[in-house]
Amino acid sequence: MEEVKLEVKEEVKEKEEEAQGGDPAAPDPAATDTLAPAEAPAPAETPAAADTTPVAPQPGANIQAHDTPGFDESQAPDTKTDLTGLFTEKPQSGEVAVGENINFVAKVNAASLLKKPTIKWFKGKWMDLASKSGKNLQLKELYDRNSKVYTFEMQIIAAKPSFAGAYRCEVSSRDKFDSCNFDLTVHGGCPHTIQSLGYGITDLRGMLKRLKKMKKEEKKSEAFLKKLDPAYQVEKGHKMKLCIEVANEDPSAERPPVTITSHLEDQMVMKGERVELECEVSEEGATVKWEKDGVELTRDESFKYRFKKDGRKHVLIINEATKEDCGHYTVKTNGGESMAELMVSEKELEVYQNIADLTVKAKDEAVFKCEVSDETVKGIWYKNGVEVKADARTNITHIGRIRMFNTFTYVAYPSFFIPEDPPKIHLDCMGHTADSTIVVVAGNKLRLDVPITGDPAPTVVWTKGEKVMTEGDGRLHVESTKGHCIFTIEGADKQDEGLYSVIVRNPAGEDKADINVKVVDAPDPPSAPRILSVGEDSCVVQWDPPKSDGGNPIIGYVLERKKKKSYRWMRLNFDPYTDTTYEAKRMTEGVEYEMRVYAVNAIGMSCHSAASQPFIPVAPTSEPVGLCVDDISDTTVSLKWRTPEHLGSSELDGYGVEYCKEGSDEWVPAFEGLTERTSVIIRDLPTGEKMQFRVRAYNTAGPSAPTSLAQAVTIQKPKIWIPRILRQTLIKKVEETINLVIPFQGKPRPVITWSKDGEHLNPKQVSVRNSDTDTILFIRKSERKDSGKYEVKLQIENVEDTASISIQIVDLPGSPEKLKIMDVWGFNVALEWKPPKDNGNCEITGYMVQKADKKTMEWYTVYELYRRTNCVVADLIMGNEYIFRIYAVNMVGLSLEPCFSADSAYIQKTGFEYKPPIYKEHDFSEAPKFTHPLVSRSVIAGYNATLSCSVRGIPKPKVTWYKNKMDISNEAKYRMFSRQGVLTLEIRKPCSFDGGVYMCKAVNASGEDAVECKLEIRRKYP
Repeated sequence: MEEVKLEVKEEVKEKEEEAQGGDPAAPDPAATDTLAPAEAPAPAETPAAADTTPVAPQPGANIQAHDTPGFDESQAPDTKTDLTGLFTEKPQSGEVAVGENINFVAKVNAASLLKKPTIKWFKGKWMDLASKSGKNLQLKELYDRNSKVYTFEMQIIAAKPSFAGAYRCEVSSRDKFDSCNFDLTVHGGCPHTIQSLGYGITDLRGMLKRLKKMKKEEKKSEAFLKKLDPAYQVEKGHKMKLCIEVANEDPSAERPPVTITSHLEDQMVMKGERVELECEVSEEGATVKWEKDGVELTRDESFKYRFKKDGRKHVLIINEATKEDCGHYTVKTNGGESMAELMVSEKELEVYQNIADLTVKAKDEAVFKCEVSDETVKGIWYKNGVEVKADARTNITHIGRIRMFNTFTYVAYPSFFIPEDPPKIHLDCMGHTADSTIVVVAGNKLRLDVPITGDPAPTVVWTKGEKVMTEGDGRLHVESTKGHCIFTIEGADKQDEGLYSVIVRNPAGEDKADINVKVVDAPDPPSAPRILSVGEDSCVVQWDPPKSDGGNPIIGYVLERKKKKSYRWMRLNFDPYTDTTYEAKRMTEGVEYEMRVYAVNAIGMSCHSAASQPFIPVAPTSEPVGLCVDDISDTTVSLKWRTPEHLGSSELDGYGVEYCKEGSDEWVPAFEGLTERTSVIIRDLPTGEKMQFRVRAYNTAGPSAPTSLAQAVTIQKPKIWIPRILRQTLIKKVEETINLVIPFQGKPRPVITWSKDGEHLNPKQVSVRNSDTDTILFIRKSERKDSGKYEVKLQIENVEDTASISIQIVDLPGSPEKLKIMDVWGFNVALEWKPPKDNGNCEITGYMVQKADKKTMEWYTVYELYRRTNCVVADLIMGNEYIFRIYAVNMVGLSLEPCFSADSAYIQKTGFEYKPPIYKEHDFSEAPKFTHPLVSRSVIAGYNATLSCSVRGIPKPKVTWYKNKMDISNEAKYRMFSRQGVLTLEIRKPCSFDGGVYMCKAVNASGEDAVECKLEIRRKYP
């Protein structure tokens, strides 16, 4: 059995009696310094031992725990080690009754911070309260420009019993971090009043009574045989001994071993850089041990090493690495260890300005100057290989990165002679260029440190414009030291922006430099957003950019929305939105919302804008259905439709009807306001125009989608619609029936008149029937005299419309005339004839030519549709005698009777000798010519490359490839292909030696041609 002893020693100064009204005793600073890092830093208070009732030890007591096995890190919220002390005022633990409010305040001094501090509020270990802001929790932030102090406030409204517990406040800025723990106690309406005692201690008796009434579930553990009592009594100034007994001498054996899941990695850094060695263990909140070369690392006063714990991740941080930090670092747990090596390299020294050769006169001063990259490096001057020491004639100076060597002549000077060095301002860049502009964030310190030289020491004057800058107020400080002049402005604002000049003077001369200072800040808030339109679950919001962008361009905006009756604002976008019009979605229909906007630039985020006017997302109704034309006249149109299928959560306000001319986008309301009826008559429309109509349904959200007619409607005037087939001449055969249906429009019913060639129709031959929509012309048996131009006229009062229709009645043509045999030779006969006198009232489309042997008198067709009036009949048989006949042909058919030849043609039997023509053989040879040249390429080493071109030539040319004018045809590294005139050279896995000029040469008997290109080989890994 092993006893673990905890010794508690309380040292409290003697106070005056309560009757004398003395102040409460302050907590012992030594007590708070000995707290373990994982414990909550609650204020240390010493209870007054006024009676013999056992008193529970306070959290702030000076308790030293030596690796207590029963210590449970999960009982307190996870905290990070306080390394920097950023808080000037930490939030204190508090008590509140149910339903009441309480505030927690934290203050941070930002005078020495380069960036605005970021604060986070937590409950327990991980619950971030920023996402819980709303009706019961408000987070506020204030900034005092004069004192450079940020005030962060957490307000709990209408506290509930569930709000009680441990809280944590964390603040960070760049590489600086601080945290503070505090507790909140919520009393559930208990009438007992906590009274303050003489030393600021609460009524511990009442607290213990309430704790006894609470149900406490003790944590069962078999590791302890004897546990601590619930409370102890001790007199002030005396020691107290706490004892426990453990069942196992090695308590850690009861716990599962903590293993390292992500090991340390070796690192190599430059001197002065930040180092982070990170590992990950298998259990959250586990304790690890860091060692360097076998020596345990602890937190010391110099803050050389920082230990950071985030869940299962453990990080060792070295801010500025030095050569002494090289070595092997080890992290150990009870289940394993991990080692990594850290190597720190010196920065390479660079010479920015070399020593220049000088030629000076006797007794003149010679100044040698050089500049190196490291200010800490000391330079040694040599003359002819011998080190030069500073003496009365030689002056060696070291200003920042500049080393100067002044030497005088060896002539003795009078005793009163003092060498003078004119003043010089050493700045890398001066003037109005962008590089010389110093940018400072509003509220931060502006510090201009200018290195200067000169002997005697020059006087320094700072000016802004024509005004000399002096230490008139507490914000401005001007300081001159040896080699430097420093100009400081505390809490720079927009008025401090401008061109500053620094002038240095001494008896040897003066120098001047200009420094342009630009002060940037977060932008002003944008204007209050405007709601352009709303939808079922969305809205379109628009706002104006802020009046001032803070000196930096606006990179975007962040939007938030909340319900009207809620206190919680919800962010809509996390990345800056660049436009000034945004569509917010995923809202609840029928709920009232508000919107606000933040402007963002490179410095930060502006304050929020004023909230928009409240609005309710309501969906427009669906479009009306069944829109159709009920009636139409020459000036009016009657429309009707049905109610929309979906009306939404809002009532229907009415319908709006619009019309426009076809081809136009100008929609004109048919009447003022809305109509609740589902039918309407639109009057005073232009007669004869094609009009398009549409109807919208309106509710609180606005108009619905329009429903339009399928096609435009013509406001009717007398109009004849000629069918497409009648727009050209109607051709009919003799005795065919003619039935023409001509539709028209017009109201009232127009007067219809038919005529033929300007004369009225013969009712015995032609019948006409009329209706409200069309007129019919009917001829039962057509004759050739019915051919002509028919006209129909519609008339309504003084408005009329006319149309004409051409009808052509055709018949069979007559017979051709005067068929003659014009010539007979060999196997051929030439014929000629004249067209028929009657063409059948249509064009003769051709002639049918037939022949017959007088022996058999069987007719054979030579030409079926021959267009000319003369032809040659060939391929006749020798020794036979032929006669011929011809029919005329038109679109109706063949003429009834043919025309016969008056005499016959006899084919004589004569022989013929055929002589074939002689042709000169064509020369198809062609010199080689490249139709597609080689193209220069740049390829990566190690990957096959191809070069292609195309060539033509007859006969097929011989192709040869060259690299740098060397034949590579027999090289194994190259493969040549030739397919259908396309030549390809494949280079297998080229290296840097394969780059060069490649040439392809083609040669045949008719000539030669060549093309070339450059091939560049790039490294595979640059």
